[in-house]
Formats: sequence, C-alpha cells, structure tokens
Amino acid sequence: MWPRSFEHTRGCDRRQFLQQAGGGLGVVALASLLQRDARAATQSARSESPHAARPLAPKPPHFAPRAKRVIYLFMHGGPSHVDLFDPKPELLKYAGQPLPESVGPVMTRRQVAHNPLLAPMKPFRPRGQSGLEISDFLPHTAELADELCVLRGCHGDSVNHPQSVYQMNTGSILMGRPSLGSWVSYGLGNENDSLPGFVVLPDPGGGLKGGPPAWGNGYLPATYQGTTLRPTGTPIVDLAPQPAISAAQQRSTLEFVQALNRRHLAQRGASTELDARIEAYELAYRMQSAAPAAVDLADESAETLALYGVGDKHTDEFGRRCLLARRLVERGVRFVQLYSGDTNGWDAHNDVAKNHAEYCLRTDKPVAGLLVDLRRRGLLDDTLVIWGGEFGRMPMSEQGRGRDHNPWGYSVWLAGAGVRGGMAYGATDPFGLRASEGKVHVHDLHATILHLLGLDHEALTFAHNGREERLTDVAGRVVMEILG
Repeated sequence: MWPRSFEHTRGCDRRQFLQQAGGGLGVVALASLLQRDARAATQSARSESPHAARPLAPKPPHFAPRAKRVIYLFMHGGPSHVDLFDPKPELLKYAGQPLPESVGPVMTRRQVAHNPLLAPMKPFRPRGQSGLEISDFLPHTAELADELCVLRGCHGDSVNHPQSVYQMNTGSILMGRPSLGSWVSYGLGNENDSLPGFVVLPDPGGGLKGGPPAWGNGYLPATYQGTTLRPTGTPIVDLAPQPAISAAQQRSTLEFVQALNRRHLAQRGASTELDARIEAYELAYRMQSAAPAAVDLADESAETLALYGVGDKHTDEFGRRCLLARRLVERGVRFVQLYSGDTNGWDAHNDVAKNHAEYCLRTDKPVAGLLVDLRRRGLLDDTLVIWGGEFGRMPMSEQGRGRDHNPWGYSVWLAGAGVRGGMAYGATDPFGLRASEGKVHVHDLHATILHLLGLDHEALTFAHNGREERLTDVAGRVVMEILG
C-alpha cells in the first residue's frame, strides 16, 4: 500500500513529481537551516560561558562519578598476556607442537609448522585472597592481586604498532583523532588552574611508534592536548623565562599581549581558538612556579622513595615517574599517562624471557609502589589506574624464543575507583590467541573508562565537519560486570 499522501503521485512524469515534492524539499532545507542556526546559537552561548574563557575550568560530569582522575600506565611494544596475566595450561602442555587447526587460521600451514607453540616463560601462581593467577615475572604487582581487575578478553583491529597505539589512545587506527586524555580533559576540565589537565610522561628513551599524535588533541581545541613533562630538571621545555627578564617585565609583556588578544576578540566576535590561546598564555605563566614544585621530590620521605624504587639503578627512572604521577593527581591533574618502553620496548620478537625480565624489573616495583601509595593516601578510591599496551603477543614462537604481535586477544588491568578487585573478566581461547568470552573491544574499554569518570560516552561529543564526533565512534559498551 502507498501512503495516502503519495497516492496521487503514481503515474506522474518527472516534472510533475518535482513540482509536487518541492514543498517537501523546502521543508528539508528549512530544517537544515534551523539546525545550523541552533548549532551557531549553542556555540555562541558556549563562547559566552565561564568555561569558554577558562576551558580547563572544572565541569560537571553527566552523572555521579566513581573516579575523579586517571593514571594510565602504557607498556609500549605489546606485553605478552600469556606470560604475565593470562595463564594457559594447554599452552604449556602442547608446547613445541603446531597450533591446532581447531583454534582457527591466523598463519599459513607452513608458518604454523615453523612457529610451534611456545610455553609461558615463567610459572603462574594464585595470589592474594582472591587466588587471581599472576606470573612470577611480576612479584610485587602479584602481592596486590586483590586490587586488580584483569580484562583477559581485550581485542583491537590492527596488527601494527602505530595503528594499535593510536587505537588504544584515540579509539581509531588512524592518526589525528583526539586522545582519551584529551576527551577527559575536554569533558571534565581540571581541578588545578596552575597545571595542565592532561600530562604525559614519555619514556626517556623516546621512539614511541606512532609518536606524539598518541596524546594529541586531534580536532578538539589545542588546550586539551597532552603536555609532556620531564621528571627532573626543567619539567617543561622553554617554560622558564630568560634570566635577564624580571617577573615584572614578563607580567607586563603578557598583559599587553592579552589586551591585544581581547581587543581582537571583542572586534571580531567569539573564537574558540583565540580563547584557547589566551588561556594557554595564562596557564603557562602560572605553571612557571607550579610545575617545578610538582617534580621536586625533596619533600618525599626516604620510605616513600624506596617504595617506588627510587635510588635503585633498575627502578629509579620509572619509579620517579610513577611518584610524579601520584604528585600530579594529588595536585588536581585530571589525566596522567606514563609510557614504559622506547622504540622497541616490550616488543619481544626475539626473546620473550630476556625482554620481559628487563621491563618487568624496571616497572614492577614502581607500579606496585604507586598502588600502595595511592591506597594509603586515600586516593585509590577515586583514582583509576590502567595498565596495558597496544596489543598482546602470539602463543606461537617467533625466531625460537620470541612472540609476534597479537591484537585478537590480550590483557589490560584496572584498579581503584570502584572497579572490582581480585578478579579476571573475560577469557581468550585455551592457547591465548583470540578473545573468546567476555570480549572487550577498545571501544568498550574507553566507554567503561569514561563511565567511571561520570561521562556518558554517547553524550560526550564534539561537532566536527558536520558530524558529532565521539571517542567511541558509533560503538562501545560499558563493561558493567566489573563495577563493584
């Protein structure tokens, strides 16, 4: 049956149809114009709000949050889940044999024959009251098993480092989208007007595969990009004024520049870019004293320094950054991200045992120290700690004792902020190749992180090129099963 309004159009020629449909096209055009005007009015209202003048001012969440802040420990290179957090008795039992065809093809028959299953490098043991199994690679973290929620069914969409680094950080395998930290800073602002809302502590070895776009702001205003901080010396390059310039001279110069910016803004109307520039100048001025104080560990006790492994040649560098992360969130920074691993990092193609022994030695004690310190200071209850890399590693061998990349199944753990501790959620198949139960795609992980912060991942959007963009694109499920 034709709708009643269209019955008279049957059998008409093209000219008649267009004449009769013209009114409908006009309605569509009018709706488009009204929508455009409404969007312009909304943007104008936002530009006149207090948040436009101070884009990093604290903003209310969509609902009551469990977490107020995030520390993201990113293990660059791809840590092996089957050697750290995902015990596989079958992998140990059938080590040296080809991957069974029942698991499903990932490699050719020839590759399977030449890359037999490789047993876990160290034994797993039940830990804590929960009995959560963790590898001997991580003795200090294992002592805190009852704090951890291990997501064993994580999976992503790319087998390559840069694309997977982008996806874990921005939700997309493509470069140029806003990072998770930028979205959080955009959605919630900051609790300290003298420090950035999103701070990144890169590995001093450098060489992140994918580079700074991993913590970039993408199409969000530049105010929300990650600010890299160095744990010693001058924390931010080019932040300190020249010695010959007095504080009064600097303040006078800044006020002159800001007056010109505000005059430009008054004459030409609202501009989010110029608003961000004005705020950036003021923030940089305030940071000149706040940033050096944040990285100065002189007021930390000897016991606290030892807890993080500061002073030990193996753990000093990462321990300092973990301690700095605690000091930053304590001062109101919303999102802190630490990277472990230089150009290759945890990328154990040649020898998993050697690679992971080195990186676990560097990071295990500092990470455990961070959790203990947050707990005893009352910060873990509303601080979300995340540990994970861009993907996991294959159960098959590569070059004898190494493992190749595996985006189809890997582990990420969460702690604090109302997440259920002492549990594993989801699973990979018996050999650890693919997520098989309780699957958590990267979009699901991001949706859950935002939910813990009181943000609805479907409502946290930004208008870009005629589309309301969001971190999780058109997907994402909050993993409610892990919430306490």
